[in-house]
Amino acid sequence: MSPSLDITRRHFLQDCRIGLGGMALASLLAEGNGQVSAAGSSAASDPLAVRPTHFPAKAKNVIFLFMAGGPSQFELFEPKEKLQELGGQQIPQSFVANKRFAFIKQDAKLLGCVRKFAKHGESGQVISECLPHLQTVADDICTLRAMKTDVFNHGPAKFFMNTGSPLFGRPSMGAWITYGIGSESKNLPGFVVLQSGPRGPRGGAPNWGSGFLPTSYQGVPFRSTGAPILNLDNPKGIAREEQERFIGAVNSLNKLRLTETGDGEIATRIASYEMAFRMQASAPELMDLAGESQETMQLYGVEKGKPSFAMNCLLARRLIERGTRFVQLYHTDWDHHGNKGTELGESLDKICKETDQGAAALVKDLKRRGLLKDTIVVWGGEFGRTPQGEVRDLPGRDHHIESFTMWLAGGGVKPGLSLGKTDEIGYYGVEDQVHVHDLHATILHLMGLDHLKLTFRLQGRDFRLTDVHGKVVEKMLA
Repeated sequence: MSPSLDITRRHFLQDCRIGLGGMALASLLAEGNGQVSAAGSSAASDPLAVRPTHFPAKAKNVIFLFMAGGPSQFELFEPKEKLQELGGQQIPQSFVANKRFAFIKQDAKLLGCVRKFAKHGESGQVISECLPHLQTVADDICTLRAMKTDVFNHGPAKFFMNTGSPLFGRPSMGAWITYGIGSESKNLPGFVVLQSGPRGPRGGAPNWGSGFLPTSYQGVPFRSTGAPILNLDNPKGIAREEQERFIGAVNSLNKLRLTETGDGEIATRIASYEMAFRMQASAPELMDLAGESQETMQLYGVEKGKPSFAMNCLLARRLIERGTRFVQLYHTDWDHHGNKGTELGESLDKICKETDQGAAALVKDLKRRGLLKDTIVVWGGEFGRTPQGEVRDLPGRDHHIESFTMWLAGGGVKPGLSLGKTDEIGYYGVEDQVHVHDLHATILHLMGLDHLKLTFRLQGRDFRLTDVHGKVVEKMLA
């Protein structure tokens, strides 16, 4: 082949690679880092190849519905008669001694809740009127009512929920899982991110980053309409067959150079070109909902051509059907402090309406297609809200890390379970508390991964998602 490459085509491929930046598939060991798969072998040729788990897995995929901002457990899941009784009074000092808050002071007054609650399903799950669709899948979900985290400001708290650390630059859970066991999709990324709501989550891309893991494993943000990734389509005048020949020629040269130097970045480039080429066909097919029935569209509440959380829930199902290992949906803004537009009245009703139907429909749709048994669905935010109110124009609550609520479904999680209790005003977990590290350990366990063994050696230390913490919550397991 002539050493001089066509400049137009070369620039096109460079632009394609840059446009897919987050998808660069680094496939060789970073020298000295000792990348090891779950089974203990190096992932040298195909970083996303399916690899053996530590033990038989109960789940193959994860869909994480991240409610960015911190949903209020008191308005959604946790009715507290004592809190109602003490509403308007100062919280007892014994609860708040030596505590720090994002906005309120220690002597903030308690705030009751005006929402109505009822038990639903044969399991008697307690869910408020704000989530009528979730009520219909009460027997399919496992509700964790005494979650605990360590960080009370949004950005670091999101990092903590996603990466197990409040520090910038650690690998996300989706990155750890695809690093451990790869992906079953050959034509789509192993880890995909979908976003909805008025803005992106605080902290941005590090929430789904790969940190010190090879960039093969970081999340790839998809757009909900149009081309899922910018610069994915060929420019005018570039035929697919012509492009395929060119990529083959370039990759042949790159492979010769890779053999000569052993530079992992060259392997990254090769895999990036190949994935980008395959996605030119697979990504548009993913986004085409023409094959979905009208009944399915109505189940989710999807309006064709209109981006929404519901649309992203449907896309999440389509992604795991096509082998993507980890899908994460972000929806903002759940940060209900009490200003106009961020209060626990109309604003809470609005965001519940935006998310409730899609989340419940996802559980129903996965179940009827036989996919729920292999898929873990996770719902929750970075923390909860305080039993105290804020002194603002309208009812609102501050950030709370001592106790909050999340729910999971499918993938070996025990359905219809309500796990954990809080004290009489909902401040502290008093029974079966689940820490974020415990949640991570349990999800990895369901995926067939031992959180103590899934490690990456860096600068003389073995790192893991759960750091030096975490235990599997056996009561959650079916």
